[in-house]
Parts: sequence; C-alpha cells; structure tokens
Amino acid sequence: MNIIIPMAGMGKRMRPHTLTTAKPLLPIAGKPVVQRLVEDIVATCGEKIEEIAFIIGPGFGKDVEAHLCQVAETLGAKGKICYQEQPLGTAHAILCAGDTLNGNVFIAFADTLFKATFSIDKSREAIIWTHRVEDPRAYGVVKLNANQEIEAFVEKPREFVSDLAIIGVYYFKDGNGLKKELQRLIDENILLKGEYQITDAMEHMLETGVKFYTGQVEEWLDCGNKDAFVFSNQRVLEFKKDTEQLTDKSAVIEQSVIIPPCYIGAGVVVKNSVIGPYVSLEKGVVVEDSRIKNSIIQAECIVKNAQLSDSMLGKNVTYIEKPGEVSLGDYSTQI
Repeated sequence: MNIIIPMAGMGKRMRPHTLTTAKPLLPIAGKPVVQRLVEDIVATCGEKIEEIAFIIGPGFGKDVEAHLCQVAETLGAKGKICYQEQPLGTAHAILCAGDTLNGNVFIAFADTLFKATFSIDKSREAIIWTHRVEDPRAYGVVKLNANQEIEAFVEKPREFVSDLAIIGVYYFKDGNGLKKELQRLIDENILLKGEYQITDAMEHMLETGVKFYTGQVEEWLDCGNKDAFVFSNQRVLEFKKDTEQLTDKSAVIEQSVIIPPCYIGAGVVVKNSVIGPYVSLEKGVVVEDSRIKNSIIQAECIVKNAQLSDSMLGKNVTYIEKPGEVSLGDYSTQI
C-alpha cells in the first residue's frame, strides 16, 4: 500500500505561526503534526507501506524534505517529495503525486489528526472515513443507502441529510483508476470556486458504479486554528501518556511541579514553576517562576514570571511578566 499526504497549504488561519513554519510541521507533543499523522496511519491500518508521498509547496526547504523522507524510512517505507506549485484544490494536489497513485492507496490531508482502531478491507473499492458531528452544516457529509453504501456527497447541507462528516482520510483499491478520474477533472476543466476538488471525482466514480463505504474514527482533531491546535495538543497528550516517553532525560526540573500529562522536551529547564496539565515544552525551552497550563511553547523560548493558559508561543519567543492567553509567532518578545 502507498500513502499520499497533501500538505502544501499555507495555513492562513494559523498565522502568525505559519509565517515561518508550514502548518503540518508545527509540533504537537514533541512531533510535527504530519509525523504524528503518518505514524498513526501506519500503526492503525496494519498494512505494509511501500511508499509515502508528501505533497508540499516549493518553498518548504531541503531540511524539511529530508525530515519527511526520514519519517517515511523510520516506518519502513520509501519517502517521496512531490510539489504543488499552485493552490489549485484537493484533486490537483493528489494528482501531483501521480506516480504513487497505483494499487492500494491511502490518502490523508495533513491538517487533521484522529484516534481510531481499524483494519482496511482491501476488497472494497473505496472507503471514506467520517466522524459524527452535532452540526453538519459546516462540513461535507456522506449520505448512506439501505446497504450502508455511500449514495451521495453533500457539501455543507442546509437541511439535515447526514451527520457523518468527511474528515479527509480515504482509501482507494485502484489508485490508477482514481488518477484517471482526477486527470479527467483537469482535462475537462471541472472547477468549484476555481479549484479542482476530489469530491467531484468521487461523485463521478459513484455515477459509474464504484461502491464507496464509510469507516468511522473515535475522535477527530482539527488543527485549523490556534485554539483547535492547542486542544489537539491536549488530546494527543491524553492519548499518548501511557505509550510514549513524554519527558526527555536531559530535561532539568528544579523546585517545580509537573501536572501530567505534559511533554517536556530535550534540554528544557523548569525552575520554581507549575507546569500542566496539557502543556508541551519543546526543545530548549526555559521556564522560571511561572504557571503554565494547556499551552504549546515551541523550541528555545524563554518564559519568566508569567502566567499562561490556552496559549501558543512560536520558536525563540521571550515572554516575561505577562498573564493571560496569547498567540505569538517566532522570534517575538513580550515584556
């Protein structure tokens, strides 16, 4: 099986953090979102993965490309970098990994995380993973027939048709067949709001007799904005507290209280402080005389005499003597 991870988006709702770092590379509990996504897919689906294609923007840089390939290799797969030069929609993004679209293909967009335990029924032509939501009007949903097969895709329905929201995770038995459908959209210039969408390809596949089924996840985490990102960090810490080593051995903790679950990264120094619950302190962070809860503090930050909650600091931020909820980008200073 191959995996395709489209991740070329700008992440505008996550600014200022995405001005210097692509959203899928922002950390949650010590690992970039995309790394957690790929690791969870491999661990959950239980299939041998041959190749993982990451679809990125042209300006991500060689260090990012090398890290992504290393993630794939750690999981026993070949890493491949593909480029989406222009933001022309989900179908166009997937097609940028055209050579990987063969055989069994698993596709997951890198702005979402999920908790699930499932096995892929490879006899099925297509599977779309969903999550039940209270208000489907903000989502694309699937409508099922009496045989529990998908009979329609409905985008942001005004009237109730289904509460099964599409989370951006897909399986296709015939990757080459999907590739042809995506190329058809390009060739026939089938656009929605100026973009080529995978939903249009799937609707045509339904019309031609392809049978789609649903899989459901236990929990769906959207990483679309700061508050959602901080909440996702909270939930991942809860999921991983019994299976991952969340405190690095090199961390120095003096006269402080750590309320779990928290992630304490390499080289972190915490003095005279209370940390947690649900805090991630990334590599090299220094915290003194402070109280931090439910927050993400990225690498090499300095926090002193502060109270922070529901916050997110970028890399190399200095934050001193300020209480409250904040969202500061890289290399900021607030004193």
